[in-house]
Amino acid sequence: MRKHILSVSYNQPLLLTRELLLQREGYAVTSALGFTDAIKQCKAGTFDLFILGHSIPDSDKRELVHIFSEHSKSPVLALKRHGEDIPDGADFHAYPDDIKGLLRTVETILGKGVVD
Repeated sequence: MRKHILSVSYNQPLLLTRELLLQREGYAVTSALGFTDAIKQCKAGTFDLFILGHSIPDSDKRELVHIFSEHSKSPVLALKRHGEDIPDGADFHAYPDDIKGLLRTVETILGKGVVD
Protein backbone atom coordinates (compact mmCIF):
# COMPACT_ATOMS: atom_id res chain seq x y z
CA MET A 1 0.00 0.00 0.00
CA ARG A 2 1.34 3.43 -0.92
CA LYS A 3 1.91 6.07 1.73
CA HIS A 4 -0.63 8.89 1.39
CA ILE A 5 0.38 12.55 1.66
CA LEU A 6 -1.81 15.66 1.90
CA SER A 7 0.12 18.48 0.25
CA VAL A 8 -1.14 22.03 0.86
CA SER A 9 -0.19 25.24 -0.90
CA TYR A 10 -1.60 28.64 -1.78
CA ASN A 11 0.20 28.54 -5.14
CA GLN A 12 -1.25 26.23 -7.82
CA PRO A 13 1.94 25.74 -9.92
CA LEU A 14 4.02 24.90 -6.83
CA LEU A 15 1.33 22.52 -5.61
CA LEU A 16 1.24 20.68 -8.93
CA THR A 17 5.04 20.45 -9.10
CA ARG A 18 5.23 19.01 -5.57
CA GLU A 19 2.45 16.53 -6.36
CA LEU A 20 4.27 15.28 -9.46
CA LEU A 21 7.60 14.97 -7.62
CA LEU A 22 6.07 12.98 -4.78
CA GLN A 23 4.07 10.74 -7.10
CA ARG A 24 7.23 10.01 -9.08
CA GLU A 25 8.75 8.73 -5.82
CA GLY A 26 5.82 6.34 -5.34
CA TYR A 27 3.63 8.26 -2.89
CA ALA A 28 -0.11 8.76 -3.23
CA VAL A 29 -0.75 12.51 -3.08
CA THR A 30 -3.86 14.54 -2.45
CA SER A 31 -3.32 18.23 -3.16
CA ALA A 32 -5.22 21.01 -1.44
CA LEU A 33 -5.19 24.57 -2.77
CA GLY A 34 -5.87 26.97 0.08
CA PHE A 35 -6.98 26.85 3.68
CA THR A 36 -10.57 25.69 3.19
CA ASP A 37 -9.63 22.90 0.79
CA ALA A 38 -6.91 21.71 3.20
CA ILE A 39 -9.39 21.38 6.05
CA LYS A 40 -11.93 19.63 3.81
CA GLN A 41 -9.34 17.12 2.55
CA CYS A 42 -7.98 16.49 6.06
CA LYS A 43 -11.44 15.62 7.35
CA ALA A 44 -12.30 13.49 4.30
CA GLY A 45 -9.19 11.31 4.12
CA THR A 46 -6.56 9.38 6.03
CA PHE A 47 -3.01 10.61 5.53
CA ASP A 48 0.43 9.39 6.57
CA LEU A 49 1.97 12.87 6.25
CA PHE A 50 0.85 16.47 5.88
CA ILE A 51 3.05 18.90 3.93
CA LEU A 52 2.49 22.64 4.29
CA GLY A 53 3.99 24.74 1.50
CA HIS A 54 6.08 27.84 2.04
CA SER A 55 3.47 30.00 0.28
CA ILE A 56 1.07 29.59 3.23
CA PRO A 57 1.10 32.54 5.65
CA ASP A 58 2.52 31.68 9.09
CA SER A 59 -0.79 32.29 10.89
CA ASP A 60 -2.57 29.86 8.56
CA LYS A 61 0.24 27.30 8.93
CA ARG A 62 -0.13 27.40 12.71
CA GLU A 63 -3.89 26.94 12.48
CA LEU A 64 -3.59 24.10 9.95
CA VAL A 65 -1.04 22.30 12.15
CA HIS A 66 -3.54 22.55 15.02
CA ILE A 67 -6.45 21.27 12.90
CA PHE A 68 -4.39 18.40 11.45
CA SER A 69 -3.28 17.31 14.92
CA GLU A 70 -6.91 17.26 16.08
CA HIS A 71 -7.87 14.88 13.25
CA SER A 72 -4.74 12.75 12.91
CA LYS A 73 -1.61 11.56 14.66
CA SER A 74 0.36 11.79 11.40
CA PRO A 75 3.37 14.12 11.26
CA VAL A 76 3.41 17.58 9.71
CA LEU A 77 6.26 18.71 7.45
CA ALA A 78 6.42 22.50 7.06
CA LEU A 79 8.30 23.94 4.10
CA LYS A 80 9.98 27.20 5.03
CA ARG A 81 12.18 29.84 3.56
CA HIS A 82 15.58 30.47 5.12
CA GLY A 83 15.14 32.64 8.20
CA GLU A 84 11.49 31.73 8.80
CA ASP A 85 10.37 30.03 11.98
CA ILE A 86 8.89 26.54 12.02
CA PRO A 87 5.22 26.70 13.03
CA ASP A 88 4.47 25.43 16.53
CA GLY A 89 3.44 21.80 16.37
CA ALA A 90 5.12 21.01 13.05
CA ASP A 91 7.17 17.85 13.41
CA PHE A 92 9.66 18.45 10.59
CA HIS A 93 10.79 21.16 8.23
CA ALA A 94 12.51 21.34 4.85
CA TYR A 95 13.45 24.03 2.38
CA PRO A 96 11.34 24.11 -0.79
CA ASP A 97 14.27 25.09 -3.00
CA ASP A 98 16.19 21.93 -2.00
CA ILE A 99 14.22 19.25 -3.88
CA LYS A 100 16.61 16.42 -3.03
CA GLY A 101 16.58 17.43 0.63
CA LEU A 102 12.78 17.57 0.64
CA LEU A 103 12.50 14.11 -0.89
CA ARG A 104 15.10 12.73 1.57
CA THR A 105 13.12 14.21 4.46
CA VAL A 106 9.88 12.65 3.23
CA GLU A 107 11.62 9.30 2.80
CA THR A 108 13.09 9.59 6.30
CA ILE A 109 9.63 10.25 7.72
CA LEU A 110 7.68 7.67 5.69
CA GLY A 111 10.17 5.31 4.13
CA LYS A 112 9.75 4.48 0.47
CA GLY A 113 6.48 5.39 -1.19
CA VAL A 114 5.39 1.79 -1.70
CA VAL A 115 5.24 -0.57 1.26
CA ASP A 116 5.42 -4.33 0.61
